[in-house]
Amino acid sequence: PDSVGCPVGRIEFYRKTINYGGTREKNAIFVLARIRHDSNLIRSYMNFIKTFLAALLAFVLGSLAILLFGMFILFAIAGSMERTVTVKEGSILRIDFSEVINDAPSSDPLAGFDFRTLQSTRQLSLLKVLRTLEAAAADDRIEGIYLRMNGMGGVTGTALIEELREAIVDFKQSGKFVVAYNETYSQGQYYLASAADKIYMQPEGGMDWSGLSFNLAFYKGLLDKLDVKAEVFRPTACKYKSAVEPYILPKMSDANREQMQELVNSMWNTIAGSVAEARGIDLETLNRITDKLEVSLPEDALEHGFVDSLLYEDQMNDVFAELGVQSDSDGQYNFVTLGEYASQVSADLKNISADQVAIVYADGAIVDGEGFGREIYGNTLAATLAGVRADEKVKAVVLRVNSPGGSALASDVIWREMELLKAEKPVIVSMGSYAASGGYYISCPADVIVADKLTLTGSIGVFGMYLNTIDALKNKLGITFDAVKSNTSAGMGMTSALTPAERASIMRGVDKVYTTFTNNVAQGRNLPLEKVLDIAGGRVWSGNDALGIGLIDAYGGLKTAIALAVDKAGLGEDFRVVEVTQQPSGLAAMLSTLNVSVRKAFVRSELQELFGGYDRVQRLLRMQGVLMYSPYEVELR
Repeated sequence: PDSVGCPVGRIEFYRKTINYGGTREKNAIFVLARIRHDSNLIRSYMNFIKTFLAALLAFVLGSLAILLFGMFILFAIAGSMERTVTVKEGSILRIDFSEVINDAPSSDPLAGFDFRTLQSTRQLSLLKVLRTLEAAAADDRIEGIYLRMNGMGGVTGTALIEELREAIVDFKQSGKFVVAYNETYSQGQYYLASAADKIYMQPEGGMDWSGLSFNLAFYKGLLDKLDVKAEVFRPTACKYKSAVEPYILPKMSDANREQMQELVNSMWNTIAGSVAEARGIDLETLNRITDKLEVSLPEDALEHGFVDSLLYEDQMNDVFAELGVQSDSDGQYNFVTLGEYASQVSADLKNISADQVAIVYADGAIVDGEGFGREIYGNTLAATLAGVRADEKVKAVVLRVNSPGGSALASDVIWREMELLKAEKPVIVSMGSYAASGGYYISCPADVIVADKLTLTGSIGVFGMYLNTIDALKNKLGITFDAVKSNTSAGMGMTSALTPAERASIMRGVDKVYTTFTNNVAQGRNLPLEKVLDIAGGRVWSGNDALGIGLIDAYGGLKTAIALAVDKAGLGEDFRVVEVTQQPSGLAAMLSTLNVSVRKAFVRSELQELFGGYDRVQRLLRMQGVLMYSPYEVELR
């Protein structure tokens, strides 16, 4: 019995069975068969129980390990950021980019965490920064701003630099000083520094002032080497919809080159125009200096009026003294960083019971379904918009859009909820660094659209893309496919190339989505359809050009959008601004979000500056179906 794991009671049953009628041999054979059957059954039960318990234990231990690891990381983040700050009289607000300024509050607990150093870079949302600068302007303890942009953080996006620059210009209306100093200036840093009253540079430093360049990577050569073929589906009218070009061409098409050239010219005119006005340099002269690279050395910058003086940083103490700032008994000045001061700025509680203007964020690529993280999940954002629509305290809504688009279906789910929301409350869209393709689709129903001059917008167009890997698997790995089908196109594209009928079927879907897109823009923007078709075709526009063609209503940032929302709702001075963020709830959702964050943080730490390009390609390859997507992102370096 021990050898077969058979219960003793069962053996007594078998003994009686052998002695019950019939031949002993026949009954014995029957009993042995029953013994074998019951023993196998018992083994199966026992194996199932052991496997189940082992899996359950592994799940519990794995979840506990992830939770403990996440807690360790969070404690490490908190430890790296924890610091008691006291803002003293005569303090100087130091903007040194020791933190990262994002468009929206981050829901990623590991955003800014570097696994190599176990150090975290503080994350600040744009709204938090704007409120911080407003508070500093009114704070008698703050004497002025010192722009010292040498930290490991920075501003994520061209439009955010523009909005931060405008906020610094507004700060100067308080009568307080703004000075800038750096060893070397990138173009983005200098564009921001040009808002300062005085700009200083290290005598042996340098400056990059060479103009803007859009550089695109093309993957067709790689796909050819791998025997992978990209099949693209886009309407004939969408000649500017160039998101697919890196997979089918070795260089820009003529149409894409045309739009990219006009886009880079428009954005450069915005940047150069602001710098020329701030520094009192003729724009034509500034472009000549740029073309001939006449400003690279410190003495060049001084000669052409880009900086006011060449100093070592310790000599900045003399500058602060001349500005009337009092040092302490040791001759040191009191500095407080942007992040440190932001932690001291509390929420506005004076209008705690007042009617609300809700800010909802659409930040990231648009994907189907529900979820949380760096992407915009169509159903999740739609539910958030439905929530503010049902909230009686919310009298107006600002949708902050910072998205290149993505899934056409998810974009339409959000668009429908925007239509319902607009029917009940004023809706203002504030565009960030880019609100293009699907990002524009979800924006077009708004009562008013405001954008920065450096915003990328438009890209009214759609496409579909299918990667045919059949030859790659056969030629590179020796894997082939075969199938039986109930109908001609069953499992299309899985075992053979698409047929003409299958391609035509996909194109009908793509054309339908483009027709819907252009009609909805015409309706939302109150434009003739012919006008929309003329500016559509997938073409990307700068915010500077978007106003003249009717894609937006005004230039401005988040502060402008909030002011318009207050005015539309007739709230006067009695209102409160609230941020509506989407956070995971429940242990499973939080563990899943943490798992994704950990993996992304590891990859980000390894790839460093290459992570952006890697992430964009990954996003596109993950997307399915018909897409409203514009993958271009502009960074001022």
